[in-house]
Amino acid sequence: MSEDTPIDSETLSAAVIGGSGFTGGELLRLLAGHPNFEIAQATSRSYDNKTVGSVHPNLRGLDLRFSSPEDLDSVDVLFAATPHGVSMGQIDEFFDHADTVVDLSADFRLNTEAQYEEYYDGHSAPEYLDRSVYALPELTREALPGADLIASGGCNATATILGLKPLFDADILGGSEDIVVDVKVGSSEGGAGGGPASSHPERSGIVRPYAPIGHRHEAEIEQFLGLSVSFTVHAVDMIRGASATCHVFPDGPVSKGDLWTAYRGSYEDEPFMRLVAGGGGVYRYPEPKAVAGTNYGEVGFELDPSNKRIVVFSAIDNMMKGSAGQAIHGANVALGLEETAGLDFIGLHPVGAP
Repeated sequence: MSEDTPIDSETLSAAVIGGSGFTGGELLRLLAGHPNFEIAQATSRSYDNKTVGSVHPNLRGLDLRFSSPEDLDSVDVLFAATPHGVSMGQIDEFFDHADTVVDLSADFRLNTEAQYEEYYDGHSAPEYLDRSVYALPELTREALPGADLIASGGCNATATILGLKPLFDADILGGSEDIVVDVKVGSSEGGAGGGPASSHPERSGIVRPYAPIGHRHEAEIEQFLGLSVSFTVHAVDMIRGASATCHVFPDGPVSKGDLWTAYRGSYEDEPFMRLVAGGGGVYRYPEPKAVAGTNYGEVGFELDPSNKRIVVFSAIDNMMKGSAGQAIHGANVALGLEETAGLDFIGLHPVGAP
C-alpha cells in the first residue's frame, strides 16, 4: 500500500473465535458487510466444518465453514467472542496469529489484577491489563488509535455508563452517594448455551431478578466513572436489549436546562447516540425495541424536583452496542478506519419484540 493510500481503502483480514455463539454471529454479520474487513476464519469446537449458515440462518449466503480453534490462521485482526477466562489463557497465541486482538469477554476490561481477584476468579495474564483499551469510543476514543488489545465493554455496564456519563462530565453527580441502577436484559445475554433459566418455558413472561446485588459489571462502572452504584439486574421477556433506569440524588439544585446542556454536550457529536427525553409520540423515552439490531444507544432523563431526583434512562441492543457493534466501532477507531464503517443499519419500525 502506498503512503498516499487512505487506510479506509485497505482490506484487512479478520478471524472470529467463538463464531457459533450469538455475539459471534453478530460479529460475522457485521464483518460481512464491512467495507474494510474480509472474513478469513470463524472457529467453533462444536460445529467444526459445518457451514456458518447452518448455525446462523441469516448468514446462509456467507460462503464460510467453521474451523477448529486449534488451527488458527494468521490475520490482521482477531475477534474473540469466547466465555470469560478463555482469552486470558490464550492471549499469547492470539498475538502469534494477529496484529490486533479485540476481546468481547470480560478478560481485559479492568485495569488491575486486584479487581479481577475481587470481582472474578483472578487473572492468568495480568501483564496484558495495562496494554488493553476499553472499546467504548464515547468514553475512550482518544486512547483507542493504535491500540492492539481492545476490550469490548459489558452490556449492562455500557448501558449504565452511557446514561450517567453526561452527569459525570458536567459535575452534576457531585458528591452524590445514592445512585440506584436497575437494568432489564433480554435472554440473549445468557448466550447460546444459557442453560435451563433461558429456555422458553422458563423465560417467557418473566421479570426475574437474577443479580440483585454484587453484579460484576459494577467494577466497570466504578472504574470509568469513579463512583459506586447500587446495581440490580432483572431478566425480562425479550430476546435482545438492555434497558437501564438510574435514580440519581444530586447534592445541589439541578434544572432541566442543566440536564439538556449536559446530555447535548456529551452526545450531540456522537454518531451512535440519540437523545430521547420525553418528546411526543409513543416512544417518548429510550427503548431497546427502537435500537434492536443497531449500534445506537438512546439516553433520556426526567427531573423529579419534589424528591430531588434525576431519573436517567438508557437503552441499547446488548449484542450490538453492548458487544459486537461496540467491538467493531472500537476496532474502526483503533485502526484508523471510518468510525461508522459497517455499522450504518438504523433499525426497523414496526418490529417484533427484540
